[in-house]
Amino acid sequence: MDFSFTDEQSMLRDTVASYLADNYSFDQRRAMLGQEPGWSSAIWKAFAEELGILGAPFSEELGGLGGGPVENMIVMQEMGKALVVEPYLGTVVIAGGFLKHSGHPNAEALIGQIIAGEAIFAFAYAEPQGRYNLADLKTTAKKDGGSYVLNGMKAVVIGAPYATHLIVTARTDAGQRDASGISVFIVETSAPGITTRDYPTVDGFRASEVTFENVRVGAEALIGPENHALPLIEKVVDEAIAATCAEACGVLSKLHEGTLEYTRQRKQFGQPISAFQVLQHRMVDMFIQVEQAVSMTYMATIKLSDDKTRTKAAAAAKVQIGKACRFVGQNAIQMHGGMGVTNEMAIGHYFKRATMIESAFGSTDHHLARYERLSLGQAA
Repeated sequence: MDFSFTDEQSMLRDTVASYLADNYSFDQRRAMLGQEPGWSSAIWKAFAEELGILGAPFSEELGGLGGGPVENMIVMQEMGKALVVEPYLGTVVIAGGFLKHSGHPNAEALIGQIIAGEAIFAFAYAEPQGRYNLADLKTTAKKDGGSYVLNGMKAVVIGAPYATHLIVTARTDAGQRDASGISVFIVETSAPGITTRDYPTVDGFRASEVTFENVRVGAEALIGPENHALPLIEKVVDEAIAATCAEACGVLSKLHEGTLEYTRQRKQFGQPISAFQVLQHRMVDMFIQVEQAVSMTYMATIKLSDDKTRTKAAAAAKVQIGKACRFVGQNAIQMHGGMGVTNEMAIGHYFKRATMIESAFGSTDHHLARYERLSLGQAA
């Protein structure tokens, strides 16, 4: 299978990498995270106007660059290398995915706002009791005339503190864990009845616990089919998993490179510790894990357009990414010693991000079980 990139895709990678190298250094990131609001609107504006990457996966008819999942993968991998906290995943990948796949009447206008950097989205789907089950929802949306009334609570909504809109999953019919009776809504964060508890996450992002109390939205807020939105949610989440795996590849490559550089500088018994054979073997094992993660991510990204193989490929990639994040991250910290977990060294920040990615959209064990179910189901 051909994994080579087109000239346009290579140019996109070089453009993003060059901009982040000049404007998103580790020290610049630390300074930004140390003050409110915990992200840079100027960087986001540059993504939209100077680089145009917020339109990377959208068609030229919508004002985008005419790309798709591969372009998202390229951007996310470079963002992983720089530990970018700006909400590309929630806004471009997830919200953009819902709008592209749902046939929403306002999709063109909202995608235009995303590309321009005006609309920022956060995905409010997780609930405390749900674990990783996308269908386990207590949040409800009751139809009232020509509108819907939302009640419930969403946990760990990444990017919500600075979002203008939320993508909200809610139950419009059936039981709490039924596959049917699920719908998706666009809700403005300024809507009456929404309250949030904002907090920083361990990896430098910002998140919120979002409560909906009699939040009224119009019928135009509905994305996709009423009561039958689970397949749409699963499709977009698989796209988000592939994009998160791409980000992880960037994080893992920096963990490996940083460790390799450190072992060349750190001396013990009069020689660099990189000369010790046992550490050489360990770093080779880390390199293999990184390369396997990259290959699985490429495969999952390519298969996103095929609904028959998409889910299984996404689950397999997430399993490999989870294993790689743990192995590479823990070995990087071990070879750095106590210095590896200090706030002043970048390696600890990459380790924290890798740890969070391991459980994003489902843990390694969850996706391993998911892959097993899909394999047995297909065999049957």
